Amino acid sequence: MATRACVKPFSPEETQRILHHLHQPAVFQNMTQDWPVLQWTVEHLSNCLGDRVIRFRLGRRDQTTGPLFETQCSYVEAKLVHFLSWTRSQSGADVGPFSDYPHSEYWAYADYKYIAILFQELPSIFEDVMWSDFGFKGRNGRESTLWIGTEGANTPCHQDSYGCNLVLQVQGRKRWHLFPPEETSHLYPTRIPYEESSVFSKVDVLLPDLKRFPEFKRASAHTVTLQPGQVLYVPRHWWHYVESVDPVTVSVNSWIELEVDDKARVGEALTKAVVCALKTTSSDDNTDNWLNPTEEGVVSHKENMQYVNLAVRAYEQRQRLPSKKTQDKRGTRPLKRDSSGQVQKKSVDESASFGVHFGPNLIPVCCEKNQPEARGITDCSLSTEAAPRTEPVPGDRPHCGAHGCSRSCEFCDDMSEHTSEHLGLITTNDLLDCLVHPDIVSRITELLLERNTGVHRNTTSS
Repeated sequence: MATRACVKPFSPEETQRILHHLHQPAVFQNMTQDWPVLQWTVEHLSNCLGDRVIRFRLGRRDQTTGPLFETQCSYVEAKLVHFLSWTRSQSGADVGPFSDYPHSEYWAYADYKYIAILFQELPSIFEDVMWSDFGFKGRNGRESTLWIGTEGANTPCHQDSYGCNLVLQVQGRKRWHLFPPEETSHLYPTRIPYEESSVFSKVDVLLPDLKRFPEFKRASAHTVTLQPGQVLYVPRHWWHYVESVDPVTVSVNSWIELEVDDKARVGEALTKAVVCALKTTSSDDNTDNWLNPTEEGVVSHKENMQYVNLAVRAYEQRQRLPSKKTQDKRGTRPLKRDSSGQVQKKSVDESASFGVHFGPNLIPVCCEKNQPEARGITDCSLSTEAAPRTEPVPGDRPHCGAHGCSRSCEFCDDMSEHTSEHLGLITTNDLLDCLVHPDIVSRITELLLERNTGVHRNTTSS
């Protein structure tokens, strides 16, 4: 068997140490030049998949009335050969179900496609993705998702509740706009549409309406245009909006949990219980399409409460591990443990403080330096082709002042004018936005864990 002669700037062990110490997004270069997955152009994938159909999400290119959530998109199931003909605008070509959507007016995105399902009849193709080079032994395409889109295809700005992301750009370029977790309040989080592992932002980060969302001007965007062969690391809880900037793009994403966050899982469990309980209750204002298409469906309140209890038990069990209570010699921080809870042996080099050193093979994603009032989309040194975008004049975008919807809605259209009584009306979604705000969920999680472990009772009794 031929040996791999490609020399990487970082060994798998070095890359693991970097990932565990990185607290900001960064781009790895020269790590994937020998990965077969770089041959996964849309043409290649079309040959591999043949007549298999894929579900595409479509949105209008002229959408300017706020984030286009997945619940508001159109969907078609088509072959990749139809997708290719559609993107090339070939006269008379068979574009299948895309024929109802002019390419000049719509973008298309085949997102969240699990490679293990898509290529279940071709398992050997999983080996084309080699995350083992990043220190994840045995991880390949089986644990990854495939994303195929056209220019303009985008993912609404959101925050993943737990886990980090490694993203390999294969074909074309994608522009990433990232915001640190401490700026959550500036991004106006919402859980409608609901997706178990994601919190969405109400703000259109490219064309923000500062009249409705004035705090967004305080947000600090980190932007980068990812090129083919580069790998972007997105740390846990970093907000991100992603847009394709080339006619056709392909990327591979691997969600990874570097460190188990049981408290976050408890928060997600109770959020799901609250959202499902309120949104499945019949009422005049509860008729919106609230469940994200990525979710399998609504489960009963009984099942949701079982999920809450399981999450709490998992948290308690991990807290009982001796590793959580063992301190190093200085008594200032816990010793590092492996996945089984055993103390990791430290070498002489590891005992010293580790610092991430950026350079040509590891590039930090920079923060925008532009003034928010004239925010354009700048880019870090990885690309010089970022096109500036201008911000709309506040008030140009139609919106309803009654309950914060970003466009005219059926509920408000029934009113001849926005009376003072209407302005004071609180809807179910308003209530949910407050109840499951990340800060509130975090506090309720703490109270729930205190109550269940007896900490709260012991504190009050003393």
